[in-house]
Amino acid sequence: MIEARHLRVLRAVAATGSFSAAARELGCTQPAVSQQMKALEASAGTPLLIRSGREMRLTQAGEALVRHAAGILAGLTAAEEEVAAIAGLRAGRVRLVSFPSGSSTLVPTALAALRAAHPGTRVSLVEAEPPRSIEMLREGDCDVALAFRYEGAQAAEEWDDLVVRPLLADRLVGLVPEGHRLAGADAVPIGELADDPWIAGCPRCRRQLVEVCEGAGFTPRIDFATDDYPAVIGLVGAGLGVAVLPELAIESVRPKGARTVTVEPAVQREIVALTLPDLAQVPAVAATLDHLARAAAR
Repeated sequence: MIEARHLRVLRAVAATGSFSAAARELGCTQPAVSQQMKALEASAGTPLLIRSGREMRLTQAGEALVRHAAGILAGLTAAEEEVAAIAGLRAGRVRLVSFPSGSSTLVPTALAALRAAHPGTRVSLVEAEPPRSIEMLREGDCDVALAFRYEGAQAAEEWDDLVVRPLLADRLVGLVPEGHRLAGADAVPIGELADDPWIAGCPRCRRQLVEVCEGAGFTPRIDFATDDYPAVIGLVGAGLGVAVLPELAIESVRPKGARTVTVEPAVQREIVALTLPDLAQVPAVAATLDHLARAAAR
């Protein structure tokens, strides 16, 4: 019989490439990892790893088992949580991954309300941008992913296999220095900024910026690129360029030395919470989705 703990060890070995690194990740000893891998190979009836000196790689059977492990472990987590809820245990665990501007705006409100309503539920948070956050969800490394995709853009990943909870439409706004010629304008066609130097955000936002600008007939001259939204705002405030940012990003940072302007054509990104179908039935996960939706509605 293949045990869940053995699958977790196999995934760790596959991800890290060695028993010692897997042991560090799992918080156990190297001999314990070695013993559990031997037990798993005995249960499988075939070798799962090829050891050559310090190198280690998966056999074809090992690759197949790792592929199925995420779904198996997610299903087991769902079963354990649901049984605990049915038994009346007021406890739960949710692993949440979010993009940075979501972490600073939607997540605090949602988690504060969740803790007040369900003090026994523990939530952990790590940050990752899509598509990495979607990969983490599918690989079983989180239970809920707060993610986004741009309006009209072809997403690199398909979400048909996931439970999608729409939260809000986050409009992009322009950001210009206070002394900029268009700082006082009510609305600015993005083509009016064609000759300005640009400051770009995360890779996905950067691609979207280029697409929007090219649709307006020009290619932006990107002088600075950073994943850190406060850095973007600081660079604009220092007069080093212009930018477009999601409203959520500006909501959590005071744009000192910069002004926001409405840019045309309007561009929005869709903010969603995602989980796996099995996990959506877990009470703690369902409550987290509900509180994220309420935080977004405020």
